[in-house]
Amino acid sequence: MSHDMNHYTMGWNYPSNILTGAGRIRDLPDACKALGMGAPLLVTDPGLAALPMVQDCVQACRDAGLRIAVFSQVKGNPTGRNVLDGMAAFRSGSHDGVIAFGGGSGLDAAKAVALMANQREGLSLWSLEDIGDNWKNADAQAIAPVVAVPTTAGTGSEVGRASVITDEAEHVKRIIFHPGMVPATVILDPELTVGLPPKVTAATGMDALSHCMEAWCSPLYHPMAEGIAVEGMRRIDLYLLRAYSDGSDLEARMNMLVASSMGATAFQRGLGAMHALAHPLGALYDAHHGTLNAVLMPYVLRANERAIGEPMVRLGRYLNLEQPGTAAVIDWVLGLRERLGIPHTLAELGIDTRQADKVGRMAVADPSSGSNPVAFDADEYRGIFVAAVEGRL
Repeated sequence: MSHDMNHYTMGWNYPSNILTGAGRIRDLPDACKALGMGAPLLVTDPGLAALPMVQDCVQACRDAGLRIAVFSQVKGNPTGRNVLDGMAAFRSGSHDGVIAFGGGSGLDAAKAVALMANQREGLSLWSLEDIGDNWKNADAQAIAPVVAVPTTAGTGSEVGRASVITDEAEHVKRIIFHPGMVPATVILDPELTVGLPPKVTAATGMDALSHCMEAWCSPLYHPMAEGIAVEGMRRIDLYLLRAYSDGSDLEARMNMLVASSMGATAFQRGLGAMHALAHPLGALYDAHHGTLNAVLMPYVLRANERAIGEPMVRLGRYLNLEQPGTAAVIDWVLGLRERLGIPHTLAELGIDTRQADKVGRMAVADPSSGSNPVAFDADEYRGIFVAAVEGRL
């Protein structure tokens, strides 16, 4: 550990007003009104838009005197076009706020719509990519207020200051960032996640684990995020298998929603090679982000082994593993994945090594690589990717 005082230099930021508990969706109309909304635009994906839970929210808002509309043209990996279409819906309906409703894709698209809809003419979404001080290109006062309602326990996007949006022209996922993007109010209602199929529960739960794990391994100075990350992992250890095997277990569902928010709160300390690889693979193969992180996790832990010994011992103790250390944590991850039916290799997701060089270059360029415990070069990222395709741990 460096004792250079520059090591301690970092800005910390903590998130939103969070309403937790079964049935809290009933507070949605009041949450909108408290933020000054009279005409919210509910942004979600097409699958959810067809479900009674969205219809019920729309009805409850109408009954409360809110003029609400739904925009649901959002892909599983949301695109710049989805955001532009959402902005058009926001403007044409004269909306004054956004209800972000759904999994990571719906939440990310909704936050980007709220960020962009009232900005000056000619400001491009891509000009707010998370590079340097790009976020200063936006007018913070113009960002529309957001109430976020996650329906999966994975991305933690409801407490995040960024959205991951696919630039279809370039086949790359871009992280759009602004400190004012974080939703003002979040509703964590486990009843909304009861219908999640086991496979989605598993993949999104492992996504939450990857956020906690990478935040925990980050070398940056953020003890508050460390504490949140390790407690998030303990809750995932206790509750993910329960939520997976019995989707109606409200205690498990509640704790997974909380662990998901904890993961995204913690990763302001930084992510790492799991995400640096998952972002390009998601863009190139349109694969599920959480599943990619889940498959990559043990390979990245192995590659980082020389730099994470001490945090792995502490994590192993916190999880009550028999011989705490990197090997024990990797075994714990492998055992959890196996019981959740997560594949062991990227090959099982239909991914081969033909674009390995490109994946390596894209991973190094991804912002997440900057806080990985080891500064991998493109060749090393290529090696981790090939090992994860071929199953070589």
